[in-house]
Amino acid sequence: MKIAVSGKGGAGKTTVAAGLVYLLARDGYTVYAVDADPDATLGLTLGFPPAELARVTPLVELKEVIQEKSGGSGAYFNLNPDVDDVIAAYSLSRGNIRLMLMGGVKQGGSACYCRENSFLNAVLNTLLDKQEAVVLDMSAGIEHLTRGTAQGVDLIIVVAEPTRAGVKTAGLVCKLARELGIAGIKVLGNKIRREEEKEFIRRHLPGETIAGFLPYADKVWERSMEEQLTGFGAGDLPAGLEEVYVHILREEMKGKK
Repeated sequence: MKIAVSGKGGAGKTTVAAGLVYLLARDGYTVYAVDADPDATLGLTLGFPPAELARVTPLVELKEVIQEKSGGSGAYFNLNPDVDDVIAAYSLSRGNIRLMLMGGVKQGGSACYCRENSFLNAVLNTLLDKQEAVVLDMSAGIEHLTRGTAQGVDLIIVVAEPTRAGVKTAGLVCKLARELGIAGIKVLGNKIRREEEKEFIRRHLPGETIAGFLPYADKVWERSMEEQLTGFGAGDLPAGLEEVYVHILREEMKGKK
């Protein structure tokens, strides 16, 4: 199962991604938890020690490795380098979870951005070709996904808050995902307090498949302020996320029959 999670900043996508990583690992899957958001908080949310996370260099900043893998410093470089050893060397392990930090995609005009982005795409393609589960915590613009990598994603979950900004971003992400050819696109309403907020999301995202709604939860906010998290457990799951997870797995199994 290969899942990308996206949404507006603050919508709760990292908490949702962490919950899906936990549930997949709990059920016996080896899970690659890929933090593809430049803000990079998936590791903290999963409870990896801050000191351990601080020692991890985001893949996009591995200048010497990128140069070696892409074939030196000339104008021509390898667009599809072998990166299996990179995945093994630059991931943090905890139980069944393998955490990787991608770093920010460089934009046009940045030095060597094509080389670095090709390296990140090679890493993503390699991960998405593996038998293990992958959960990608994306930025709102899903910049890390290209038409090539998107073909390896089974599903993108777009987390939407019941606000005008929230549904606007969710609609844009759904549009980008369709343009990339991602077959499975689902909206997950989050931070819901009233039935009217569910209707607000349905009204503003009428063409999208809604996977469910998660209620606003004080415990999620309180957890985000804790200085030292010791992991991510059943008590940290947003209410209703496990039901969404079961529904997603059931649909995935049905689609493979």
